[in-house]
Amino acid sequence: MPKRAKERSALEVQRLVAPGFHAVGVVAGLHLRVKPTGARSWILRATVGDLRRDIGLGAYPDVTLAQARDKAREAREAIVGGTDPVHERQERESALRAAQAKAMTFDQATTAYIESQETAWKNPKSAQQWTNSLNRYAFPVIGKMHVGDVELAHILKILEPIWKDKTVTATRVRGRIEKVLNWAKGRGHRTGDNPAAWKGNLEAQLAQPQKITAAVHHAALPLGEVSAFMHRLRGAEGMGARALEFLILTAARSGEARGATWAEIDLDAKVWTVPASRMKMKKEHRVPLSEAAIKLLRKLPRVAGTDLVFPSPRNLQLSDMTLTAVLRRLDVPAVPHGFRSTFRDWASERTSYPRDAAEMALAHAIGDKVEAAYRRGDLFEKRRKMMDDWARFCSQIASVRATVLVLARSA
Repeated sequence: MPKRAKERSALEVQRLVAPGFHAVGVVAGLHLRVKPTGARSWILRATVGDLRRDIGLGAYPDVTLAQARDKAREAREAIVGGTDPVHERQERESALRAAQAKAMTFDQATTAYIESQETAWKNPKSAQQWTNSLNRYAFPVIGKMHVGDVELAHILKILEPIWKDKTVTATRVRGRIEKVLNWAKGRGHRTGDNPAAWKGNLEAQLAQPQKITAAVHHAALPLGEVSAFMHRLRGAEGMGARALEFLILTAARSGEARGATWAEIDLDAKVWTVPASRMKMKKEHRVPLSEAAIKLLRKLPRVAGTDLVFPSPRNLQLSDMTLTAVLRRLDVPAVPHGFRSTFRDWASERTSYPRDAAEMALAHAIGDKVEAAYRRGDLFEKRRKMMDDWARFCSQIASVRATVLVLARSA
């Protein structure tokens, strides 16, 4: 039992300024510690089991003498009851720090997930699309919630108002929430099942998306209207019109055509080699260029300050809306991507070229993994003939009109 010190009054305690430990009495082991800096705090010196403990009870004068004595009594009672106050406090602080480390709101998790994935996304606009959709539909409900607290009821509150009228958007939002929550679980920020998962979960709560709305395909121009449209397109001015013409002649995706550089094109060999980094399938793609495509390219100016074949007025890559605007000006109810469907229809309905040649022209994956493993070539020469025939098909109306004019002069 420690020696009981003389009881000090509040005024006496106030006058204690010498560095060291000053016993204040009443409760055995209670001291006012004065540091060389002048800072003062309450310390209870006690034996806990086989250990000597200095138990902090708070700073003076924030904790008064009376309060310090009360805290010291509580600590001694805990020790008598078999508790180590220091160890108990350390456990509480450790649990608090662990909880703080795990605590992350859904909007914070979304930002972290996007940062971890955006370098691998093929479309540079994906990050903005994710942010916009979740900010509009998910954040108002769960944005400031801890990801560990998000439950099925919250997901339904987000999805049900838009599931029938905005089904495509709703399914994307659901999938994005699911990915964010999966990421959060993997990082230790939540446990348990994912409330945004479809299979075995939301499929029992919401109607199947495909039963609500029919699939919407890219608007494409019918085969019978292609040649007439190409004649009008060649009469349109602007880099957007030329890029759209090139896209049609090569059956390329919009981004591939708009991002084409002169370094990728060999005019003499009549080949456009699109690097893997710019392809959807992340595989280099060789495109045989028809005479019509070569003629188009040779007429284009080489713009100083950029290697882009189709630069914008500020020497940047054209936007997809630039090509769409060309179609709108020409009053054509189609989108740039739709011309790939038109090309595919032409190859199937008007030619005898192998299906694989058409699929390779579109840079689609061919067959299953086993078939792909055995296929080494890219049917390049067959595709060259096919693209020449496609170019002639696109130019048919112009040829017919030229013939009519010649006959008229002869008469």
